[in-house]
Amino acid sequence: MISTIDQLGMKHELPTRPNRVVCLVPSITELLCDLGLSDYVVGCTKFCIHPIEIKNSAVIVGGTKNVHLDATQALQPNLIIANKEENTKNDIVGLRKVAPVWVSDIPTVESAWVMIRAIGKIFGMEKKAEQIIKSSERVLSQTMQESKRVAYIIWRSPYMTIGGDTYIHDMLCRSGFDNVFGESQRYPELTVDDLNEKKPDVIFLSSEPFPFKEKHIAELKEELGDIPIVLVDGEYFSWYGSRVIHCKGYLEGLMMEVAKSSV
Repeated sequence: MISTIDQLGMKHELPTRPNRVVCLVPSITELLCDLGLSDYVVGCTKFCIHPIEIKNSAVIVGGTKNVHLDATQALQPNLIIANKEENTKNDIVGLRKVAPVWVSDIPTVESAWVMIRAIGKIFGMEKKAEQIIKSSERVLSQTMQESKRVAYIIWRSPYMTIGGDTYIHDMLCRSGFDNVFGESQRYPELTVDDLNEKKPDVIFLSSEPFPFKEKHIAELKEELGDIPIVLVDGEYFSWYGSRVIHCKGYLEGLMMEVAKSSV
């Protein structure tokens, strides 16, 4: 019997180690594969794009917000992994009739490490889970010497940013950046006037959930003047799990780009 408590505080008693998993969280699908458990992932969402090979072996059961219950049930999973923010409450309630649903809740990097340890324990991969956490700690310890004040934009029409109670905020701080909207909560709307008032050293336009492109930089520059604007890969800031161990080179390059754009 495997006893585990998910991040909503729900206790699960699993009769054996799961070997048929449906994962509804892209970053945790990546984590499972990095733990060497890709053969156990029988179903995932259309947004589970890392590693690319997973779509050749796992059945797509819908998106993160519209999981197909019948398709999930047909896979006969003995564990479903979900997330409080990424998946809907209705889907999670319905899926609990199919199999145990282990729900994650990740507002900080530390909570991501708690999740990694829990997943490692469920599958008997504790040692590998700790290796991922230690590697993540090493990557995030190599930060900028001089912190840059950043506005991190995730949406357009209206513009939206991230508050201080989000995973992205914690990743920014641990990566050597200072979120100028850190006093806000969750994902507040903002205006160009708000950006001008905060006067960040640099503005990050994320690739997700809104896919910002070069044309959006030009659009903002017309109203913001000399504030540098940089496109960033949102996966490195929002994908909790093992993504951090892959981002060392990216963060180093981003820091160089920010330093150059701020001159």
